[in-house]
Amino acid sequence: MKTHTRVLVIGGGVVGCSVLYHLTKLGWSDVMLVERSELTSGSTWHAAGGFHTLNGDTNMAALQGYTIRLYKELEEITGMSCGLHHVGGITLADNAARFEQLKAERAKHRYMGLDTEILGPAEIQKFTDGMVNLEGIIGALYDPLDGHLDPSGTTHAYAKAARMGGAEIVLHNRVLETNPRPDGSWEVVTEKGTIIAEHVVNAGGLWAREIGAMAGVYLPLLPMAHQYLVTDDIPEIMDILKSGREFPHVMDPGGESYLRQEGRGLCIGFYEKPCEPWSVDGTPWNFGHELLNEQWDKIEDSVAFAYRRFPVLERSGVKRVIHGPFTFAPDGNPLIGPVPGLRNYWSACAVMAGFSQGGGMGLALAQWMIEGEVERDPRGFDVARFGNWTSPGYTVPKVIENYQMRFNVSYPNEERPAARPFRTTPMYDIFDGMNAVWGQQYGLEVVNYHALPGEPRLETPTFKRSNAWEATRQEVLAVREGVGINEVQNFGKYLVKGPKARAWLDRIMAGAIPKPGRLSLTPMLAESGKIIGDFTVSCLSETEFQLTASYGAQGWHGRWFEQHLEEGVTVENISDARSGFQIAGPKARELLARVTRADVSAEAFRFMDVKRMTIGMANCIVQRVSYTADLGFEIYTDHMSVRHLWHTLWSAGQDLGLRPFGMRAMMSLRLDKWFGSWGREFSPDYTPAETGLDRFMRWNKEFIGKAAAMAEKEAGPKRRLVSFIVDAADADVVAWEPIWLDGAVVGFCTSGGFSHWTGKSVAMGFLPADKVQDGLVCEIEILGERRTATVHLAPLWDGDGARMRG
Repeated sequence: MKTHTRVLVIGGGVVGCSVLYHLTKLGWSDVMLVERSELTSGSTWHAAGGFHTLNGDTNMAALQGYTIRLYKELEEITGMSCGLHHVGGITLADNAARFEQLKAERAKHRYMGLDTEILGPAEIQKFTDGMVNLEGIIGALYDPLDGHLDPSGTTHAYAKAARMGGAEIVLHNRVLETNPRPDGSWEVVTEKGTIIAEHVVNAGGLWAREIGAMAGVYLPLLPMAHQYLVTDDIPEIMDILKSGREFPHVMDPGGESYLRQEGRGLCIGFYEKPCEPWSVDGTPWNFGHELLNEQWDKIEDSVAFAYRRFPVLERSGVKRVIHGPFTFAPDGNPLIGPVPGLRNYWSACAVMAGFSQGGGMGLALAQWMIEGEVERDPRGFDVARFGNWTSPGYTVPKVIENYQMRFNVSYPNEERPAARPFRTTPMYDIFDGMNAVWGQQYGLEVVNYHALPGEPRLETPTFKRSNAWEATRQEVLAVREGVGINEVQNFGKYLVKGPKARAWLDRIMAGAIPKPGRLSLTPMLAESGKIIGDFTVSCLSETEFQLTASYGAQGWHGRWFEQHLEEGVTVENISDARSGFQIAGPKARELLARVTRADVSAEAFRFMDVKRMTIGMANCIVQRVSYTADLGFEIYTDHMSVRHLWHTLWSAGQDLGLRPFGMRAMMSLRLDKWFGSWGREFSPDYTPAETGLDRFMRWNKEFIGKAAAMAEKEAGPKRRLVSFIVDAADADVVAWEPIWLDGAVVGFCTSGGFSHWTGKSVAMGFLPADKVQDGLVCEIEILGERRTATVHLAPLWDGDGARMRG
């Protein structure tokens, strides 16, 4: 065993072996893997081995497609069999909402290059040889890529391919300690000796929590006990085999089950409601090739449902029961990437769908490590999406909820209740007393809207317009006609200080860094020129700046700042230390003037100014800017002064019609001006030239990503973000809907909704740059129906900026 290596992967399951292989594939040969037992000794060996592309996150779906296509390549490289069975897969819909979800997924697949299709009951019957009871079934989604494989053979194929690329694998060698060294490398103490590694990858699977704890890290994941059954031989399956075919995968979300062929019988697994978290307080080191005891009672109802849906099962004996643990993160997605707060320590954990996602996650982590970023937007699986506020007390109920709802319909406006409320602001009880309907972002409770008197404090989950419609409309009108107030806690906020703060920001940010008393809008770019941040930079003095961005991107942005920090600069995350409100609307200036002695006239307080002033008794930072696209001010104060600030503003604004508004109204208001949103229009999948953020960039300075951005500027972007007015019915664009032109899919939507002020359904999305022209008539597919959509480049509201800047 060598004692020095560039990368040490801890854990020999499918994910660890995939990471090892992809590191060699991308050119790093000085890599090794250590495993406490044999390869596959955690969850991998007892996995059902199914694979599929269906995933609500389009980047995850694309990486799952990569994983599936990789298996044939692995077989060719190694000469080993992965036991592939590309049988195709069918996901059943037993109600209208689920069928709408499948139609929406099919629409996404059109521009992703995934060849799925919607089936009717007769086609389902044909695909499944009549073995599905179609009572209550409306339709299904068919994916020809779905299938299953041999988990052990596939894992060993990854391992062999990695060894062929120069990797070393050491078995029966448990890691005992991981100790950081001053130069950023790691001392990894194992049973067979100490290894010095430049990078450590925690691919510990069931033991990832324990391995993370060695480095002082809490990883929010939890093993769940999962059970599936394998039947005796079934005559109907044997007849299918004789005809030279195989039975397809069948996902039955209504029955919380997945079904596939296994030999001459069937294998069926369940995501049952009475589920069981396993080893909540830690996985025993001596666990590995054992299975858990059978628990028929917890799947009793699921089995009964399965017998009705698949009658052949009731006539079949059970050959064996496989009951074993595998790990989930709170939202069910993997935890991949550089762990915030640690140098050269990487997570490759909670990949619960290892044979659907393992290849893509291995590729993503290897790209991240070697190239500095991932080819695709990784935010859906980035370990940084959970902050240091997570705890076992949070993780356990969220993982249980995710397991129980794994086959539930996933609605775009759904707010799941487990582990909530948890993180709240000083305004929580006040807004709760004002009928707030709550959402959450990065663990924080955020007001979505205020329910009208007599209405339920719950937004109905739906793909269409919800019961929040009228309340949201009234909040929008209150802003446009008078003055509205909204909490700014859900902005990420950073304090950048020091003698080199300006020079550092000039390099980190692509746009202008403002002079004292002014603010600017600027993108932050990766080396590839892609957008990794959309910031407001406020200059409080030559050595002090306040940055604001998305609250949910704190882990992502904080890690980037830490990786690029220089002497003479400090960056402090003050997201939860500094809060306040924005006030917006034609009467916002009058309200502000009532509560401060400072001059807030248009001449003294210009658009994009930032000033320190006292409001009531609170010392505040006030910025003349608003995401509502209206006359507005953002008012920040320390956390302890927030309630006083609220009472001061609220009391002074009563005769002005002051009304609180939530995120539903905010997202409607921003559409009037075609303001983009982080994670929708602006993300690591897109560039400034594509999205229009290049208008905020300054080309006469050096900044991270300039070379790539300059190259795109000279060549011109291949696509452009544009806005549409949509002839919608009762459902508006959410995101990822395909855009049709001349009978072909030419683009996709990034976001949309209803503009309550203009009374129009609107959308934003990408079109080929050479197709963009005002008035171009396209179609946008919403829930399987193509709706006329007209390109509308001018803002719907305040086109000349007179209101916003006046």
